[in-house]
Amino acid sequence: MRIVSLLPSATEIIYALGLGDHVVGVTHECDYPIDAQTKPAVTYSTIDQNNIVSEEIDHAVRSTVQSGLSLYGLDEALLVELKPDLIVTQALCDVCAVSYSLVEQTVSHLMPALRDIAPRVLSFAPNSLEDILDTIVMTGAATERDEQASAVVQQLHTRIENVRTHVAQATYTPRVACFEWVDPLYGPGHWLPELVHIAGGISGLGSEHQDSRRVAWSDVIAFAPEIIVVTPCGMNLDQTLEEASRVLPYRAGWHALPAVRAGRVYVVDGNSYFSRPGPRIVESLELLAELIHPTLFAGWGPQGAWLPFHSRATQSTSAPIS
Repeated sequence: MRIVSLLPSATEIIYALGLGDHVVGVTHECDYPIDAQTKPAVTYSTIDQNNIVSEEIDHAVRSTVQSGLSLYGLDEALLVELKPDLIVTQALCDVCAVSYSLVEQTVSHLMPALRDIAPRVLSFAPNSLEDILDTIVMTGAATERDEQASAVVQQLHTRIENVRTHVAQATYTPRVACFEWVDPLYGPGHWLPELVHIAGGISGLGSEHQDSRRVAWSDVIAFAPEIIVVTPCGMNLDQTLEEASRVLPYRAGWHALPAVRAGRVYVVDGNSYFSRPGPRIVESLELLAELIHPTLFAGWGPQGAWLPFHSRATQSTSAPIS
């Protein structure tokens, strides 16, 4: 089997099923596991995100979409050369990865060149934690790795239930605000509010299983989060720290927020966690649990995935930590 993955999370799923040797092409953003970085990249970004801040990235994305253009391109010549018989893509977010419509158009256009192969296209559109686990099952079925997929999903279910069991011991449920973008500000969407709930928090500024939406700063003030998790989609830890430092401390009322006064603001590697609907979504859950209830979940989250965010705020007595 020759697989081209057009989604970083799909690449992680494929490798988790032991199919790494069958991967012949990936996206320019597929960086995990390390071996994926050795595969040919069949995609590229149509906007240059180097040396620009989050507000400029947002403007470039909006301008491109409003112009009816794609944010990503496919290397058609390389795709023909790789001769895939399975292409894995997504239909959830045209901003996060190559759109399903572009993949369909490209495959249709290349069919004469691929006539001896006729690749199948497997597409995902997960909105919930269970949806994400279902994509693993779907991948297993499409690659004849049903048993491996079932085993992976069972292991992930066990870890999820372990979090639920420990959360039951918590003595309080704090208000948690997750920022999926800082300028402009976006709250949590899709599976992230659900993860906050499972991890023992009250999620605000977004709805479960719905798109992430732009949030007014007045809504943040009104919600008065006791914990803030900054996890911009597509940004690594250093980029997240830089953007949070550039924007958040200068928001009116920032230093009066309970989370800031208590020193419970965290920046997270949003490129690897939370925004990737693959096997590591459970690591994201464990990370959230550690941030929300650090005593109960000490050491549960992946190392090096987060940092405390220190801004010029006056420390005061915080809510109890469990």
